[in-house]
Amino acid sequence: MELIYAALLLHKAGKEVNEGSVKKVLEAAGATVDETKVKALVAALDGVDIEQAIKEAAVTPVSAAPSSDGKAEESKEEAKEEEAKEEKKKEEAAAGLGSLFG
Repeated sequence: MELIYAALLLHKAGKEVNEGSVKKVLEAAGATVDETKVKALVAALDGVDIEQAIKEAAVTPVSAAPSSDGKAEESKEEAKEEEAKEEKKKEEAAAGLGSLFG
């Protein structure tokens, strides 16, 4: 995760995201530097428009529609059933207490 943060920090500062700069950021933060992971990150980001990727990532959770397989509906129904069970338990407990006092 710190690799991604390092790349984002460099991008935000207007610096080039390369092996040397990522390594420097990680070392300055006191993180362990894994040369292989740094190389993989830089290679993965080669040709990527980081600004566009950030915009897409910010929009995706909001625009992601639930799948049409009904899982979201099942979840809502289960929550309602659980709520109804809890309410019934409370009513039964109250009824039991009422019988104590006649």
